[in-house]
Amino acid sequence: MPHINININNYIICAQHGDPKNCYMCTNSDMRADSTNPSTATNIIDILLRHTDSAPLTRLSLHFCPCSFPKIMAESLLFSFAESLTGKLASHAVEQASLALGVHHDLQQMKKTMALIKAFLLDAEQKKPQNNALSEWLRQIKSVFSDAEDIVDDFECEALRKRVVNTHGSVSRKVHRFFSTSNPLVYRLRMAREIKDIKERLDKVAADRHMFGLQIIDKDTRVVHVREMTHSHVNPSNVIGREHEKQKIIELLLQDVHHQSLSVIPIVGMGGLGKTTLAKLVFKDMSIDECFSLKMWVCVSNDFELRNVLIKIFNSAPNPTNENFKNFETEQLQNRLRNTLQRQKFLLVLDDVWNEDHARWDELKEIIDVGVEGSKVLVTTRSHSIATMMRTKSSDSYLLEGLSEANSFSLFVKSAFEEGEQKKHPQLLEIGREIVKKCRGIPLAVKTLGSSLFSRVDRKEWESVRDNEIWNLPQNENDILPALQLSYDQLPSYLKPCFACFSLSAEDHLISSSLITILWEALGFLPLPKESETIYDVGNQFLRELLSRSFLTDFIDLGSYYSFKLHDLVRNLAVYVAKGEFQIIDPRSPKISEHAQHLAFDENNLLGQALLPPGLRTIIFPPDAANEAFMNTLVSRCKYLRVLDLSYSKYDSLPRCIGKLKHLRYLNLECSAKLKGLPDSVCKLQNLQTLALGGCTEIEELPKGIRKLISLRQLYITTKQPEFPEKEIANLTSLEDLRFHYCDKLKSLFKGIKLPSLKTLVLNDCASLKSLSFHAIGNLQTLKIFKCNKLELSMGVGNQIPDLRLKLLDLEHLPHLVTLPQWLQGSMNTLHSLIIYCCENLEELPEWLSTLIFLKQLEIEDCPKLLSLPENMHRLTSIDHLYIKGCPELCKRCQPGVGQDWPKISHIKKVIIDELEE
Repeated sequence: MPHINININNYIICAQHGDPKNCYMCTNSDMRADSTNPSTATNIIDILLRHTDSAPLTRLSLHFCPCSFPKIMAESLLFSFAESLTGKLASHAVEQASLALGVHHDLQQMKKTMALIKAFLLDAEQKKPQNNALSEWLRQIKSVFSDAEDIVDDFECEALRKRVVNTHGSVSRKVHRFFSTSNPLVYRLRMAREIKDIKERLDKVAADRHMFGLQIIDKDTRVVHVREMTHSHVNPSNVIGREHEKQKIIELLLQDVHHQSLSVIPIVGMGGLGKTTLAKLVFKDMSIDECFSLKMWVCVSNDFELRNVLIKIFNSAPNPTNENFKNFETEQLQNRLRNTLQRQKFLLVLDDVWNEDHARWDELKEIIDVGVEGSKVLVTTRSHSIATMMRTKSSDSYLLEGLSEANSFSLFVKSAFEEGEQKKHPQLLEIGREIVKKCRGIPLAVKTLGSSLFSRVDRKEWESVRDNEIWNLPQNENDILPALQLSYDQLPSYLKPCFACFSLSAEDHLISSSLITILWEALGFLPLPKESETIYDVGNQFLRELLSRSFLTDFIDLGSYYSFKLHDLVRNLAVYVAKGEFQIIDPRSPKISEHAQHLAFDENNLLGQALLPPGLRTIIFPPDAANEAFMNTLVSRCKYLRVLDLSYSKYDSLPRCIGKLKHLRYLNLECSAKLKGLPDSVCKLQNLQTLALGGCTEIEELPKGIRKLISLRQLYITTKQPEFPEKEIANLTSLEDLRFHYCDKLKSLFKGIKLPSLKTLVLNDCASLKSLSFHAIGNLQTLKIFKCNKLELSMGVGNQIPDLRLKLLDLEHLPHLVTLPQWLQGSMNTLHSLIIYCCENLEELPEWLSTLIFLKQLEIEDCPKLLSLPENMHRLTSIDHLYIKGCPELCKRCQPGVGQDWPKISHIKKVIIDELEE
């Protein structure tokens, strides 16, 4: 059959029999579908649009290419990649290596050609490729740039190896050669050949630029104006236009239903309308507190497996004995929950429900329906069929509509301007009204787009958003919101690959700023920290910029690190923009994209089913992975890996050849309970920045030669060694983050050494640890001590007040803590957060607490002997978050308006005091 092009509303669809690889228009395999019954081309357009949400497709007999569909996907990540690569080409290591190889001239020419290509990338991105030829050109650029990055990294590896040899190697090796390969001549010839090949490919793609009429834009002028940080709790004053809906739902929850022990009330509406926000407003209303003695909040998402839901319910309920419900069998969980619920009237919120299996819902309902009249379940869902399935009667459902145009505009103005500033820009307000109309009353769309225009006063920028062609595309309910796409477009290029990384995160999971920062660093997405900064400071700055654009939700600031979530529509956007490069392999999409560089496997049985791309940069294994053949194939085939995540695996050993992964930056083996040790060849990984061994309880000792890991910034340890190899660790001059977990035999730390670069120290459940020298860690910013019952908390400084730089102190499960240690006064000008949890013998907070003048957050939980707050607590004028729970007498004294200690804390913006038991 001949090639057929059908052009409808600027969409080109091609159809042919045979291998679609022979069709130039169908080279994008991720956007193909097969069918047995295509009715009209219009139906295919409809399918195409639905596919942008990565939904599974029905099988169609046509192969199609969305040639005019606005492709943001991986092309939008190129400019940032090009900037990073040209920076690396100018490094001292590459300069030295190219001179030693005799390829300095070729490398300089390569650098010039890359700079020329980079100058056209922003225009190519902003044009949104209108045909597959431009898309293919960008893919070729990505391919050749990736290969060039591997060569540059190879040079940097050799420079690091040379440093190690000069510092730790024998004299004979020091003078032997610049390059570490066993045959320097072969290495020189190979590298020279590869550089020549890359240079020729670069010259070709550079020449092809004239085909597309691109203009030079050599600097990305998009910036993010960061607002003041906000808290994760829902502030009613920040929610516009939902007071009526809130009162209606409260009425449904408070109404008595005679002879009915359990009522189910679904809030149903499309994504982005604010169902969860509305449910939070209701959940925190005082009238709900007065009506229900037990409140529980569970985010269900796609996981409606009974045992997991029961565990989530328990984790959201009070747990005075700190039981770990993950160790319970399903039968135990059911019995325990029924016993708990039988005694009280409860409200259970099931947020973001997607389960359509009636049997699963009936199974859960039977457990929680224990005969307590007036108990309620509040459900949020996008699906009308789920609402119908779960509700107890038709009048109980609440259909959430979009915001009115007036309320939408108010929300937009609040997001786009500082308070009162909008009055200075009447022309922008008029454009804003037109933008708001296109957002269809969806609060997430209004807020995100408004935030993307915050502090931007150029009229043309506002008009380009209003007039963008993306608004004209037909929209189905599950499509990526145009407003979110436009907000992504407005991001500076350096934030786009960081945002794309979110595509590998699990749905509705809490994300730690430290973990995402480490991943960004390993993949080369972050610039080097300035002299006074850590890599976490850089990552936190990027996260604040994304927060300012309203891409992050449930954001909690803990001083030196943050936690947050992604709205599911925002995560869908991340999956969309990362398509082709970042991929989660699951039963719905088991095929690995040909050009994938970053993979996360969802299930063990998917390992080894498809051939891994040799250019792979990231691989995240599923829990309980133990496929040795797959591991050996990975290590031998994917030699350019930067990130290898084997956390919660069941491997008892790693292949010795892992030492050949010289590009590896991140190796995570946390909670691999069967792992007995690491091969010493791991110490050949001079590029390694993160080595995570926390929770590997069978590891006897750390590998010999750990001092050679000279790039190491983060080291998380579990070991049975009684003596810590301190002198080896003292050689790690880049080490910023050191964590000890379950090191039961360690008795002392840091005698006779100094770790001036160390910024974070975590001591978790080190039962024998008695002493820690504070003099070794004077630049510490974060200190966490959990369950170290023998540790002398004076830290060897007695009554001295050392000069400290702590921002976060977290003390948990320390029964010997009676008052705060004196040395904390040394952080009076830096401490941001103080957390004290489950210190059962804590009797007082010292009067000098008021000298911590920069303290913003104080949390005290389960310290029953703490009876009152210091008299001069009111002097802590910077504090804006106080949380007290599980301290009966103290909670009584701090009750708003009536408690004896209330005048000491009434100035604090957010005070959460545990409810007093009757």
